[in-house]
Amino acid sequence: MGLLLAGIFGVLSLIFAVALSISILKRDQGTERMKKIAKAIQDGALAFLLEEYRTMYLWVIIFAILIGIVISPYVAVFFALGTIFSTLSGFFGMYIATRASVRTTNAATKSTGEALFVAFSGGSVMGLTVTGLGVVGSLLTYFISVKFLPQVSPLVAVTGYSIGASFVALFARVGGGIYTKAADVGADLVGKVEAGIPEDDPRNPAVIADNVGDNVGDIAGMGADLYESYVGSITAAIILGTLTLGNNASTYIYLITGYGILSSIVGVISSLVASKINIAPQKALNIGSVIANIFAIIVFFIISKGIPNGTNYFVAIITGLLIGLAIGFITQYFTSANPIVEIAKSSSEGGAATTILSGMAVGMESTFIPLLLIAIGIIISYRFSGLFGIALAGLGMLSTLGISLSVDAYGPIADNAGGIAEMSHLSHEVRERTDTLDALGNTTAAMGKGFAIGSAALTALALFSSYIQSMQMDTLNVMSPYTISGMFVGTSLPFLFSALAIMAVSRSAGYMVEEVRRQFREIPGLMSGKADPDYKKCISISTKGALKSMILPSLIAVVSPFAGLIIFMSYGKEFTGGLLAGALLSGVILAIYMANAGAAWDNAKKFIEQGNFGGKGSEAHRASVVGDTVGDPLKDTAGPSINILIKLMTTISLLFGPHIVKFLVK
Repeated sequence: MGLLLAGIFGVLSLIFAVALSISILKRDQGTERMKKIAKAIQDGALAFLLEEYRTMYLWVIIFAILIGIVISPYVAVFFALGTIFSTLSGFFGMYIATRASVRTTNAATKSTGEALFVAFSGGSVMGLTVTGLGVVGSLLTYFISVKFLPQVSPLVAVTGYSIGASFVALFARVGGGIYTKAADVGADLVGKVEAGIPEDDPRNPAVIADNVGDNVGDIAGMGADLYESYVGSITAAIILGTLTLGNNASTYIYLITGYGILSSIVGVISSLVASKINIAPQKALNIGSVIANIFAIIVFFIISKGIPNGTNYFVAIITGLLIGLAIGFITQYFTSANPIVEIAKSSSEGGAATTILSGMAVGMESTFIPLLLIAIGIIISYRFSGLFGIALAGLGMLSTLGISLSVDAYGPIADNAGGIAEMSHLSHEVRERTDTLDALGNTTAAMGKGFAIGSAALTALALFSSYIQSMQMDTLNVMSPYTISGMFVGTSLPFLFSALAIMAVSRSAGYMVEEVRRQFREIPGLMSGKADPDYKKCISISTKGALKSMILPSLIAVVSPFAGLIIFMSYGKEFTGGLLAGALLSGVILAIYMANAGAAWDNAKKFIEQGNFGGKGSEAHRASVVGDTVGDPLKDTAGPSINILIKLMTTISLLFGPHIVKFLVK
């Protein structure tokens, strides 16, 4: 009955997402020029995704064949199912987002509250689709393996499914991140810094590619990313829960996820109502989050009281949930308020150099308290419920993902809405409204990334514990030279991965800069607004750069566990254990640093654009744009991809490790 109820809530989430989609599509798109611009963004986003999926699924097929040969053909099917559901979660979210943006722009001609309602409705489609597909897909995998495939352990089945979700998420995050930031950096450096024209000015040849990038990176990529985080947390809880409670653990875990979805639906409705009655945007979004989490806490307590030791499990879940909220609010502080004022002040006093230095300092400072909270959460959840408690804390952190992702996904929609307003030559008042929503969106996006990396730390630790047990090791001996060597190599992997992703953005952005300069130089009448730029050329540059560069960073996560297990033979399990531990520790701190530093630079730029420290066109503004372009690939390409990297490495090691070691011993 518990599994059925969780499935019903998952389906309900999808139905609500469809209902919101229909209501969005019925809204007016505005003028013919707005429709034309929106259509160009929609077509560009769709074209890139199809090319990205075509490239990605070649690797999916290869890896599925490997799973079928080494593990089981049935597990290969579950892996494929995970890739399909992950792809759908990102695609549907992006499809509606690209249509919600122009309708948000049109709603902004009426009021900020109306624009917030449309943008948040679009973001909620993403949030509800990800959680609905996440619980339905995981539940379907578990049910099929238990009822129809007794030869396949349900733990192995859900692990295969989770790897499929992670596989797609990594390609989507890296590929989409490279695309969006190459276009964004190229557009800003030439348009805003060199030419001195406004952001999203239609004369800028890279402006359509920039708006396309918001959707393929910050919507489709983010959807696949958080789908992977959600499924990974469920998988870790099921594996360790089964070892603790037996098969009854799955019912408890799926009930938690199901009621978490119901709580998110309540939260989404609350925020939509708040936006309708013109409550301030920040408060409207906070209302939904607070109500959803209070509702979840009450329901989780009732569910937990009905099972043995349930109170201890409840404490672990709530520990994760509260720490997730705390990390979100800490992120909100470091990406707004005093820190961004200090960065803006540095821009006015010392130019680009001090802008970058102050942003780096803010990003570094922002890592301490979240890591301290994660450490406290690990200790509390372990003291109450052992390793299962750590997995439950990770699950609790993402239990209300439906509302937190809705808040996160609304940001790129508001950003696109502002771009459409600028390109459509709408009034200054409309652009001010969309800019207000966009600035808030940067903070909510940073909060979402904080949630994702916090849950990644707890989930990866739980999966890491499962890896140690599957390798029949009592513990990981940190005095072993193989373990320490693995830790050194593993610590460096997130840095190598980030370097490849950032360099890919830099190369593509370089091509974009040259192309924008060429068009400004060679197209007569472009700067005076009498001629149109060649938008398609810039879209092509971003597309080719992303597709070419996304493969190598993504393969690091796939290849490194195999390399560690095979190269070091009988000591491979120790080396790989150290590899996973090192990647987890360095990856978490690096991801938080890059996400928060990037968001702080972006919001400092927006603070100056509001008229502070000289406003738009000032020396401070030019310096802040440089800071923003440095932060873009950190916060939207490398940073959010690291949490996928560390979990994919761990799940691959967990699934393949015992088989490889067994083969090598023979």
